[in-house]
Amino acid sequence: MISAQDRHYLARCVELARQALAQGDEPFGSLLLSADGQVLFEDRNHVAGGDHTRHPEFEIARWAAANLTPAQRAASTVYTSGEHCAMCAAAHGWVGLGRIVYASSTPQLSAWMQELGFPAPRVKALRITDVITDTPVDGPDAELAEQVGALHRARQRPAGAASV
Repeated sequence: MISAQDRHYLARCVELARQALAQGDEPFGSLLLSADGQVLFEDRNHVAGGDHTRHPEFEIARWAAANLTPAQRAASTVYTSGEHCAMCAAAHGWVGLGRIVYASSTPQLSAWMQELGFPAPRVKALRITDVITDTPVDGPDAELAEQVGALHRARQRPAGAASV
């Protein structure tokens, strides 16, 4: 269940995604909260330079592994504008992070990319729960998902793609 407090943090993730898009990157943003509600780390996508592992959720996992105890990681919450990809979900699971809350889902992203004429990704689009187990997961949020969808629709379309 997504609460009003969750929506507050998800709105920050959407803002980070907006910043990523403004910097010429794919619109994704995420943050890590401690058990007591302190924002510990936030980031946005940085894949435009060619390193497609520079997802904010992956950076969160790396930061958490280096800076938090296993207990602190397990008690944390990751908020993100889009449901984790398989790589980020695996990193989340291996590091032992806690709850995940996302604004838009993998099926939504897949539909937007298809609608916009983007080629199918090389990595299979899996749901978080297809990759990791025993992790509380909440999402999507209908209102914020629409905002995320608008950001993706504002992305540069690939050459030869039809306008929507």
